[in-house]
Amino acid sequence: MKVVVIGGVAAGPSFATRLRRLNEQAEIIMLERGEHISYASCALPYYLGGVIIDRDSLIERTPEILKQKNNLDVRIHSEVTAIDAQTQTVQVHDLATDRTYSESYDKLILATGASPVLPAIPGLATAEAAFTIRSMGDADKIKAYMDAHTPQSVTLLGAGAAGVELAENFRHRGWAVTLIDQAAHVMAPYDPEMAAFLETEITSHGVDLRLSTTVEAVSDNGHTLRLSDNTMVTTDLLIVVTGVAPNNTLAQKAGITLANDGHIPVDEHLQTDLPNIYAIGDIIETTSRITGRRVPSVLSSAANRQGHLLADIINGEDLTYPGFIGVAVAKVFDLTASTVGYTETALQNAGITNYDSVMITPFDHAFFYPNARRLNLKILFEKGTGKLLGGQFIGYEGVDKRSGEFAVAVAAKMTVNDLPDLEFPYSPPFSSSRDILNVAGYVAINRMTQLASTVAYHDLDADARAHGYFLDIREPGRPVSGNITASGNIPLSQLRDRLAELPQDQPIYIIERKGLGPYNAIRILAGHGLAVKIVTE
Repeated sequence: MKVVVIGGVAAGPSFATRLRRLNEQAEIIMLERGEHISYASCALPYYLGGVIIDRDSLIERTPEILKQKNNLDVRIHSEVTAIDAQTQTVQVHDLATDRTYSESYDKLILATGASPVLPAIPGLATAEAAFTIRSMGDADKIKAYMDAHTPQSVTLLGAGAAGVELAENFRHRGWAVTLIDQAAHVMAPYDPEMAAFLETEITSHGVDLRLSTTVEAVSDNGHTLRLSDNTMVTTDLLIVVTGVAPNNTLAQKAGITLANDGHIPVDEHLQTDLPNIYAIGDIIETTSRITGRRVPSVLSSAANRQGHLLADIINGEDLTYPGFIGVAVAKVFDLTASTVGYTETALQNAGITNYDSVMITPFDHAFFYPNARRLNLKILFEKGTGKLLGGQFIGYEGVDKRSGEFAVAVAAKMTVNDLPDLEFPYSPPFSSSRDILNVAGYVAINRMTQLASTVAYHDLDADARAHGYFLDIREPGRPVSGNITASGNIPLSQLRDRLAELPQDQPIYIIERKGLGPYNAIRILAGHGLAVKIVTE
């Protein structure tokens, strides 16, 4: 069996090394158009920020090592220019020698990944001080520019995960950092109320954050930017991280069907619609394990697992790919942010409306143990069934632990009814006796059973806003939170003794506050026959 792999960063090497361990007789050729293979692309911001000093530590394997240890024929500077599915051959352009040759295959694996998208901004494409960052080669170019020009300021276009990580790392160098995004909040697809925690953290570390802003023009070789609000930004270095697009030109020319967004649809065996051609990694569209809908697969962790599984399939195992959940984590200065599955924004974009959500902010460990801080959690679940659809986790400690546990619950097709019964290790430095996910389950069940009915302020009609009684239950000395104007303040601790002060002829809305206070208040009032809801902003 002769197997040709196109792409050598994440999915490709994972597949090739696994196949070799399974099959000593297979001929395995890996073709990579770049200079480097099998490197840690997610670590590049930390290398540029000086957190990771040793560049070579980012390169996990070299062609020589893969040849020696795995007997793989790895060819760098080798660009595949065409695929002939009928003759089962590929045309390869050796960029080092300018030679073109044909290579046959029995199985062809596309692991071509994705490339940065450069916005159509006048002056950007020719700016010498402007760069994109996706590959090891990109990082080398930026580092060479840094060494030659000793910049002290950087502007980043794009406030997604990569842009935010770069912002943190350049602040680590002591540079002035400007972060610009046309979106209204950072880190899409986090929901706005969750992204607000990240924005506070980012600006508190001295980043000049410009949201709902676009760059209209770039001049002075990338050192001057004119923004949509008619302000000017000067910078020593400009890095564009506005997103990526799948490297699909080769597949399209070969006649492989593409999805509307350019990804390659694959079946449960990771096969394309052409015989003996498979695809893995950022290039593919697969099935959501949560909704069963078609979704792109865009995380390196998923790419590595797909490569491992596909090797088993190619070697004859009767296995199938279960689909994509989407579990991501990012360091945002001192905060950790993680998503699992769908966010509310993603559900809305997919046209899914039969869902509900709860947001809680418990302590990340027992409140009485020193340094307890809030961990902000939002989970989404299907109305009626309680099926888990997604979660967002932001805090200082224990975030990746909770999101990982939640991801397992999603994979196991659990519902919110299962969360209270999950057993987690408890010790005051690490958690509370009822873990955060237990509490999230209780709150979600209360929502489903209408023990705590909640309504968003923007969903109230004009009459409800004008004539509703908005009750603030904060205790004396506690600061006002949110923007909803309270009709009156009765502290939760005094609520039972002051029921007579509440109106009998107006709808009552308890203003949402962090913790279990609003739920306790609603149960007190409901127990005394009052119709009441929690109102959120």
